[in-house]
Formats: sequence, structure tokens, C-alpha cells
Amino acid sequence: MIEILSGDRAGPAPDVTFDELFGADYRPLVRLAGLLGADDPEDVAQDAFARYYRKRRRLRDAGAARAYLRSTVVNLTRNRHRHLRLARIRLAAHRRDAPAVVEPPESDVVARERNRELLEALAALPDRQREVLVLRYWLDLSEREIAETMRISAGTVKSHAHRGVAALQRALEEKA
Repeated sequence: MIEILSGDRAGPAPDVTFDELFGADYRPLVRLAGLLGADDPEDVAQDAFARYYRKRRRLRDAGAARAYLRSTVVNLTRNRHRHLRLARIRLAAHRRDAPAVVEPPESDVVARERNRELLEALAALPDRQREVLVLRYWLDLSEREIAETMRISAGTVKSHAHRGVAALQRALEEKA
């Protein structure tokens, strides 16, 4: 498994400074955004830290920083996908000769990963299935933690995970 976030999963101790948190978790959050399909994973991670910085004093649990950052990366990536999809549809409507839906280019982070076939199959999954699988198997989060991060029920997490794994198996068998 690829290690995405360093340190313990419970979050930083209350006395960890913002600089220490940024130093420990920036690169892993960039990888997470890249695995989720962001075409600008560095910007996503920076934006997540900027939002955390503004809200850090209002968080009820000082140890929840990593969970907050993960949720923010997932949501920002999802928002960017939605924005790009709409922008491409508008562009295609404006230029009738262009295809209506264009797949986002793979980020440099994803392209450098060792298992290219798996990552290509992962990128072809629907957004929610891909998010569940990345959070489960790359971050090693529990179903409850994934449900909290994505703000969905644990049953929905199980359903997306089951369907995502089945789709990955089919895609990889076709390439074999």
C-alpha cells in the first residue's frame, strides 16, 4: 500500500504547530488529491491547508486536523471535477465540433505510480467509488472514517467499495 498520511491516524497532538502539520502532511495530501484524479493536486492540498488555517481555532477537537484536511481534499477534488465537467460541456456546446465530455488528463503524480494499469482502472471508476477505494485501501481508513470523511452512511461506503472492487477486477481481467 502507498502511505498517504504520515503519523498516527488520530491526528496531531494539540501542541503540534501548523508548520509541523504542513511539513508532515502536505506531500501525502498532494498524493491523495492526485489519486482522486485532481489535475492540480498541489493546489488542492494548499487550498485545504489554507481552509484549515482559517478554521483551526474553531475545531472542537485539536486532534481532528488530519481528518479535516482529508475531508477537505476529497471535497475540493470533487468540486474541481464538477467544475471541469461543466466547463467542458459549455465549451462543447459553444464549439459543436468538440466532444461533449473529455476525460481529465492524468496528473504527473498519478502517472509516476508503479502500477499504471490499476491506476488507469481506478481513474475510470465513478467518482464516489474511486474516493471510497482510495480512502479505504490507500489511506487504510475504516468504513466509519470514510463515511465521516465523505458525509455518507456506512452502508453506502460498503456498497461503493463492493461495486468499485468488482469494476476494478473486471477492468484488470480485460487487460490481462
